Amino acid sequence: MSRIVYVNGDYLPEEEATVSIFDRGFLMADGVYEVTSVLGGKLIDFAGHARRLARSLTELDMVMPMSEDDLLAIHRDLVAKNGIEDGMIYLQVTRGAPGDRDFAFPPEDTPQTVVLFTQNKPGLADSPAAKTGIKIISIDDIRWGRRDIKTVQLLYPSMGKMMAKKAGADDAWMVENGSVTEGTSNNAYIVKGGTIVTRQLSTDILHGITRAAVLRFAKEAQMKVEERPFTIEEAQEADEAFVTSASTFVMPVVEIDGTTLGDGTPGPVATRLREIYLEESRKAAI
Repeated sequence: MSRIVYVNGDYLPEEEATVSIFDRGFLMADGVYEVTSVLGGKLIDFAGHARRLARSLTELDMVMPMSEDDLLAIHRDLVAKNGIEDGMIYLQVTRGAPGDRDFAFPPEDTPQTVVLFTQNKPGLADSPAAKTGIKIISIDDIRWGRRDIKTVQLLYPSMGKMMAKKAGADDAWMVENGSVTEGTSNNAYIVKGGTIVTRQLSTDILHGITRAAVLRFAKEAQMKVEERPFTIEEAQEADEAFVTSASTFVMPVVEIDGTTLGDGTPGPVATRLREIYLEESRKAAI
């Protein structure tokens, strides 16, 4: 069966879905996106993703194309129409297609482009990598300065993942002014002496929805959390490390730039946080 997608108010088979060649998301990366995970046919942390979507749009002088309730209804419709048990829903909103290419923003009444599609990922929460941990390399962070806006400008993160793959690793952490900002598609953490360390929120990093939930769960579990920058050298000397994202949840890191952390297996803090996150998120899923 062909996948059913959503494009500007219509549900249609993916092969029939089209967007204008003049769309500013295509020409200017003038758009934002969100990815919401689905576990057991239910949405994980939908409200958080909706709030961040609204914030990203506001920062780019765009409006929410619809109410949160309508957005939720579309997400649920796509889950049902595509029979998604475990997977993800990708949402993208752009400034629309003004009919020609121009650096200036189009008239305010230009209709936005709204696209959603599902990705079926059976066993999403049972990733083998969570049991073995992942290896990362470090790369220079040369992205623009507003990483807190979840834009579709993903070329450098994509290049970073390919750099990691070429080096025989799984992912990359980006470094700016000597300190780790974040991973190519995730927030970064280290654990030293029982304390979880992760960079504080600012325009330097994405305000991760999974990050917020994991830190809340960590504090509720009486784990110590310290929000501050850390270096690659500090990370290599840490007891353990991990990353968080909507699609990987809590993923242990076992090697950084060739240096093995601990005994080379996922640490107890990352392992426990993954358990807590999945348990609590499933309970709160809608």
